[in-house]
Amino acid sequence: MFTWDSWKKGFDIWEEQTAQLVETMMRSPAVLGPAGTVMGQAMKLKAENDKRMATAWGNVGLPTRRDQERTLYALNQLQSTLIDLQEQLTEARAEIAALKTAQVVTDVPRASKTKPAPTSEA
Repeated sequence: MFTWDSWKKGFDIWEEQTAQLVETMMRSPAVLGPAGTVMGQAMKLKAENDKRMATAWGNVGLPTRRDQERTLYALNQLQSTLIDLQEQLTEARAEIAALKTAQVVTDVPRASKTKPAPTSEA
């Protein structure tokens, strides 16, 4: 009877032999040269397609990928600047509060040792 263990052993042998064959083929200049040529041509086609799509989107009036990336970059710069300004504002408010507290402490009149004169209320 064909059990799981015997199937697994057969599969492992097949996988090992196939891996050796594929590794040998992938190191062969006879495979790598044409594969590189095909990859280069595919990349040229993709670049041409991307250029045509950007032109088409631009003609329709929609932003291209490059336009979107520039907009995102500008938004990130604005966000960073805003965060920096918020931190500076928080620090400035803390300094102002500390100065006001120090001023209030120094402006508190000292208690005199003389008693105030009684007021006449009739």
